[in-house]
Amino acid sequence: MEGMRKLISAILTVRLFLAGAALPAFAQKTTRSAKVESGLVDAVALFDNGQIKAASTLLKTLSAADPANDAVHYYLGMCFTYMEQYDDAVLHLREASRLDPSNFWYRDRLARVYVGTGQSELAIDIYESLLKEYPKKTDIYYTLVQLYGQQGKVDEVLRTLDEIETVTGKDDMVALTRYDILMRQQKPDEAYAVLEAYNRSFDSPRILVAMGDHCVSQFRDTLAVKYYNDALSFESGNPQALLGLSEIYRYRGDFPNYFATVTEFLKGEAAPSEMKTRYIQTIFQHSDPQFFHRFKANLNLLIETYRDQAPQDSTVLQTVSAYYFNTGEPAKAREAIEDCCRLYPQSVGSRGIYVQLLTLLEDWEAAGPAAEQAFQDFPQQLAFLEMKTYSDYNLKDYDALIRDNERILEATAPRDTTARLLAWSGIGDAWHMLGESRKAYEAYEHALKIDPRYLPVLNNYAYYLCLEGKKLKKAAAMSKLTIEAEPDNATYLDTYGWILYLQGKAAEAKPYFKHAMLYGGKDSAAVLDHYAEVLYRLKEYDTARVYWNLARNKNTDGAIPDLDARVEARLKAVE
Repeated sequence: MEGMRKLISAILTVRLFLAGAALPAFAQKTTRSAKVESGLVDAVALFDNGQIKAASTLLKTLSAADPANDAVHYYLGMCFTYMEQYDDAVLHLREASRLDPSNFWYRDRLARVYVGTGQSELAIDIYESLLKEYPKKTDIYYTLVQLYGQQGKVDEVLRTLDEIETVTGKDDMVALTRYDILMRQQKPDEAYAVLEAYNRSFDSPRILVAMGDHCVSQFRDTLAVKYYNDALSFESGNPQALLGLSEIYRYRGDFPNYFATVTEFLKGEAAPSEMKTRYIQTIFQHSDPQFFHRFKANLNLLIETYRDQAPQDSTVLQTVSAYYFNTGEPAKAREAIEDCCRLYPQSVGSRGIYVQLLTLLEDWEAAGPAAEQAFQDFPQQLAFLEMKTYSDYNLKDYDALIRDNERILEATAPRDTTARLLAWSGIGDAWHMLGESRKAYEAYEHALKIDPRYLPVLNNYAYYLCLEGKKLKKAAAMSKLTIEAEPDNATYLDTYGWILYLQGKAAEAKPYFKHAMLYGGKDSAAVLDHYAEVLYRLKEYDTARVYWNLARNKNTDGAIPDLDARVEARLKAVE
């Protein structure tokens, strides 16, 4: 009965065993000394102020002086609970309950600890005994329903629901819980009958919405529409009914009614902003791209309606920004998140989304200063400085890239290996771009001391060595580690294959290039050019011509400046 462990939380949630610590009213007992009572008052004050450790220390002293003081044991149990020392908590709460078995709060708190530590059977025993003494206390019934449900005790759950109705009368949530249980037992007809019976006696929008939802699940859309409309006749603007109707219209392809109904839902005051956000996010995450293309204007009106209802809600503004970015309107996406940052200048999350958006838009001129300002405002958030390095790199400001990575090194402790590894790697790449090979290799050595198998550094280090024709044996050893770790990485295969070629091992290099062609190598002019050179060396001239032609077609940005002249010379030499 796994499903029984997940019943509707709105009615069945057990009060958290650490939450809402009700303070019992203790009867004065002649056995309590005035000194202990005075100390207890001080301990309770410490406890209430969150000074749990100090409170427990004082309470231990009081317990030694007066071991029969039930209140002292109770508060010791509370302290140990907050300190997550549950065995000690149980020990003292049990003692408090033994000393004063008539005190509801002692036993209730002990049961909560049992619930929180997974000892549900012991909690059930306590609540069942409390229910005999307090048969009108409905909270106990609901807690027992939850505990029975967790253990799959269906009969006990249903019996307890009957008892709740005996005490309080018919209730929406009891009916819905009984419905949920029967559905989980795969008894849809019996479950639906529960709702029908309740609906005949009471007018409840919640029950009508549940009936509508049930009919939708049974593909009875017409009847579902009737129930949703009945719910709206009792409670105009009922958000669940409006959403149910809107989904039926959407499935039917009745988009005029769909957009009208969703607009009514978004404009309504009954649905909290969080509910509207969940709906908007769900629709935009799961809808077909054609839906967006066909109804772009309608969706834009919908998103603006959503925004107008809570124009200063940070989550709303973030959602609006994400929508416009994903639907190809970057200016509107940027405007929404900029509004959010302006309204909430101390929100790290909003600022992070803004910098990330600029990065995704590849607006490096704006992203760099925005990341720098964010880091100045939130110096503990190193991620902003890391994001600035992306702008440095894309702006080819390699001096700034080195400085910012050095700032990262200054701001991080040796134990922060990931940040330091990336920083040294970035410094090495920057020095290489500036033509300072020695400094680049020194930086790579620092990175490899942190992680000797960090693949990007191993690959770059090896490739730059082979470009210089230096230390090819060392380069081959580093490169081999990369293809062993990622045998289908075209970049790594190219590096290793090219090193073999430079070592005069063209025949050994060929299989690596051939494999690279299967995993993206054909998208790179450099890889195609290298493969053609290998084939040329092996005197496979016709095949080399094919790959050189592919390389020339890919070399649109002139990244290989001598490609055309070199290819012409190579091919002319073998004509």
